[in-house]
Amino acid sequence: MRRSLAGVALAVTSMVALSFLIPLAALVMSLVKEQGVTAAEQQAAALAPVLTLTTDPAALRESAASLDAAERLVVHLPYDGAPSPSRAPAALLERAQRGRESISQEIPDGWICLQPVVLADNRVAVIENFVPEAELTRGVTESWVVMAFLAVGLIAGSVLVADRLGAKVVRSSRRLAQASHALGRGDLETRVEPMGPRELRDAGVAFNAMAHRMTELLAVERELVADLSHRLRTPLTALHLASERMAGTPESARVEAAVAQLEEELRAIIAAARTPLAVGPMGQGMLGTEAAPGSPATAPRGEVAEVVGRRTAFWSVLAQQQDRCCALDLTQEPTAVALSDDDIAAVVDALIGNVFRHTGPGTPLAVRVVRTAQAVELVVEDGGPGIPEPDLALSRGSSTGSTGLGLDIAHRAAGATGGSVRIDTGPLGGARITVVFALAGQPPSGRRQRISRRRPLRLRRRPPRPSR
Repeated sequence: MRRSLAGVALAVTSMVALSFLIPLAALVMSLVKEQGVTAAEQQAAALAPVLTLTTDPAALRESAASLDAAERLVVHLPYDGAPSPSRAPAALLERAQRGRESISQEIPDGWICLQPVVLADNRVAVIENFVPEAELTRGVTESWVVMAFLAVGLIAGSVLVADRLGAKVVRSSRRLAQASHALGRGDLETRVEPMGPRELRDAGVAFNAMAHRMTELLAVERELVADLSHRLRTPLTALHLASERMAGTPESARVEAAVAQLEEELRAIIAAARTPLAVGPMGQGMLGTEAAPGSPATAPRGEVAEVVGRRTAFWSVLAQQQDRCCALDLTQEPTAVALSDDDIAAVVDALIGNVFRHTGPGTPLAVRVVRTAQAVELVVEDGGPGIPEPDLALSRGSSTGSTGLGLDIAHRAAGATGGSVRIDTGPLGGARITVVFALAGQPPSGRRQRISRRRPLRLRRRPPRPSR
């Protein structure tokens, strides 16, 4: 911006300076020439009264010397036998004598002034005054140089002022941009000092108000999460009592495991809600705090295939009860991504949970984990009615009959690794959701052979205790 403002000032000031400098230079040259011609005419006219009184050459030379024009004034007498040295053309001199006409005209070497004077015997003498070219341009070059220096100084001053004004605006804009980036990275304590033009000061005040309001809203939201989590402890206690009454039955172990897992999730939510307020991309978990950037010791790292296998085994119990065919295809290549196991498990639970929530019993389900050159793809597809508006489904709270929370969790998790989410129709005839996670670190060198196994889950009557 500073360069642009300086360029604009340079262009505008240069145009203004040239628009005044060129006519002024021409005017100076014209004035100097006019002054030289006028002075020559006045000197010739001043010598005319002397010539009417006397024609003595000595007296005429003395009078010319008193006018500071002894070398340029020449008197042409009508009865002088020897011709006087003259710069005037013969035609002009004859015209002045015969026509008794005062002549002031430019000639190749300068300017000539001819002043006729009628003597006592009615003869005509001519006073010649020659002005050389140097006299007609004396001081013009110096005047032009002075005007050029003034114009350059004016242009330099305007550019300097524009640069200083631009620096002030740029400094304010840069600080506001830095504060916006810091807020985007999760530093909710960042603020700006309003400075610069009035518009930028207003923007700074608005930014501070927005950051303060955001902090307040996040604090209120965390309090609500903690409060709701505490309220869920009461029904959890009732579920514990119910599972104790069911002790010894085949369903007691499954119910007890589900209740224990739910209680563990609630404790994690409450702990996260009580941590210092921070905002950032997914790091240690969906409910945890963000890991310090650039610290490998604390950077999250989870195996997608391993977590998907555990969570799909957990959901297989419900699939068995609803008579669903659940197929699982896991790659045996490394599938490490920059997400914690809890984050990956949240994505798997959200996608598989959507299948159970939006399709009827008996609808088939398939889960695949595929390793590519630089990414890991988690594919969940079903044989249900599908998703009529995939783009709208990715907008949380916009799809009909759904909050869109599950897809939003998947979308944020994929985005945290630099991946994406795609929705289309799969071979089973229903929706196919593909979550692409970028691999953690650099892709391995060399080409690996992909070894996978595709098998339907073996559903057992007594499910294993689910683990996170």
